[in-house]
Amino acid sequence: MDAKFINVLILGFGFMFVFTSFQTMGNIEKTILDSIANDDENFKGDGYTSLAVIYASFALCNWLAPSFISFTGPRTAMLLGALTYTLFMVIFLFPSTWLLYFASAILGAGASITWTGQGTFLARCSNPANISRNSGVFWALLQCSMFFGNLFVYFQFQDKDHIDADTRKLVISVLIGVAILGIVFLASLRPVADNSSPDTEMQQRQTGLANAVFALKSAANLFMTRDMLLLSLAFLYTGLELSFFSGVYGPSIGFTKKISESPKQILGLAGICIGAGEVFGGGLFGILGPKTTRFGRDPIVIAGYIVHLIAFFLIFLNLPNSAPFTDTNDISYLDPPRPWIALICAFLLGLGDACFNTQIYSMLGGVFVKNSVGAFALFKFTQSVAAAVSFFYSSHLGLRAQLGILVIFGTIGTICFCIVEWAAKRRMQEEVSDDSKDVSHDSQSVSSYGK
Repeated sequence: MDAKFINVLILGFGFMFVFTSFQTMGNIEKTILDSIANDDENFKGDGYTSLAVIYASFALCNWLAPSFISFTGPRTAMLLGALTYTLFMVIFLFPSTWLLYFASAILGAGASITWTGQGTFLARCSNPANISRNSGVFWALLQCSMFFGNLFVYFQFQDKDHIDADTRKLVISVLIGVAILGIVFLASLRPVADNSSPDTEMQQRQTGLANAVFALKSAANLFMTRDMLLLSLAFLYTGLELSFFSGVYGPSIGFTKKISESPKQILGLAGICIGAGEVFGGGLFGILGPKTTRFGRDPIVIAGYIVHLIAFFLIFLNLPNSAPFTDTNDISYLDPPRPWIALICAFLLGLGDACFNTQIYSMLGGVFVKNSVGAFALFKFTQSVAAAVSFFYSSHLGLRAQLGILVIFGTIGTICFCIVEWAAKRRMQEEVSDDSKDVSHDSQSVSSYGK
């Protein structure tokens, strides 16, 4: 096992532990904050607003991340970013409305350098022959973060209708400890030389500021192309569904009192099922990518769209319209709501998300290989903006309106992705045809010369 692959494994474990903390907290944040508000009338913090601030800050700071990393390097950037995730956990031990939103903004900035640093470091540890394997291994380890934290929450929230202060402190303290363990892993990463080719995207070495300006101009020019404008609608959908399954769906289950005698307990199981769907889809379409994409990327995206439509319809039948806001005795079309349906939907949400994301990454790394930095920047920016908008309206729109928005943008995004994919296939076929004609012409010339 070579040193670079060991680095990939360490990177995967580091992110697994850090995001075991953050993704678990994102899943239960609304529930935790509502319990704090019930105990402290001066506390006015809202989970959806906090998550909206995180993704808005992430989107804005995403453009500055390349410049920051040019000075610090990816390892230092990931360490600093991981510290902001830990800081975000700590503030839940000292509930304060302004501190919650301040830490959310700091976390958004930290997330931008964390993920840009991750992509840069993974690329340095890979080559064209093993990038698919390394990405698949990292993805699988990362998505395992959905299991452990939510399993812990499942047992801690057992038989609890209200999350008391002692339970909150225990859960948050454990999550902080797990995040610190992730930082230890990231700190143990070994330095890797930059293996990028300057003449692919930049003709010469430039300062960090010049790099940032170049990346911004390049991304702006790329955004105005037909293909990227179409793909941006698919990016928007991934941001909307990300915010729904990571921050809205879990609390909606926990607030539906008739779904179980202990609905808060099912919230943890839902997070585990989402993770199972992500890992299954990531393994199937990521690690086995060359085999599953034999017929193109569009069938997998269409499959993910159908999976999500089934999940949205079942959620519509199973959970009441008021479920995203607070504890409710309302019902939808199923009386009582079925917990097993809620868990199946959680798995489908994770599986569909994996379908979309693996194929978008494949598209950006293949079709836009000449400007992958700009392409990935636009993807993260658009996705983060959509997630921020979604969390803002989640505090005001009922579950049915949110599902309607997801169906509309899911349909548009899937169609636009397929249009770009089909155009890419046509260009590839034309290039193959032109190459064949050139070979045939050269053969004829040689034959004529021989005569």
